[in-house]
Amino acid sequence: MAFQIFEANFKEKKLVIAGINGQGYHLAEAIVNDLKEISDKEIFLAKIILDKQAESQPEIQIECEIDTFKKKTVILVDDVLNTGRTLAYTFRPFMSIPLKRLQVAVLVDRDYLNFPVRADYVGYNLATTLNDHVKVILDNKKEYGVYLY
Repeated sequence: MAFQIFEANFKEKKLVIAGINGQGYHLAEAIVNDLKEISDKEIFLAKIILDKQAESQPEIQIECEIDTFKKKTVILVDDVLNTGRTLAYTFRPFMSIPLKRLQVAVLVDRDYLNFPVRADYVGYNLATTLNDHVKVILDNKKEYGVYLY
């Protein structure tokens, strides 16, 4: 995924990788590490905090200065794209920031979208049923994995 992001943003001097709290943030950290190995771009890492289980989001917190995002390409990162609700909520704070571009990267795309959200970068497309559950583990140094059950 880091190579795809690098190739699509080859002309950019600076990138902001914004991970959604939990496994999305851990994936963002891994992408940043890989990007730093393959490019000389200035890469910023930001953390987006929201309650993924809440039906409505009163406030989304960004653990980064807002100026970090201005006139830059921002890649929002999450672990699983299922209905698109989490990413749709995450777009809200970025609507008032003058960005150059906003892109989405997910490790797993299940394609059960209820919201008009698509990922620009996808690790795996999984054909699942609504009853299937996808579990992503990226924060454990001993085990990384994507499990379908």
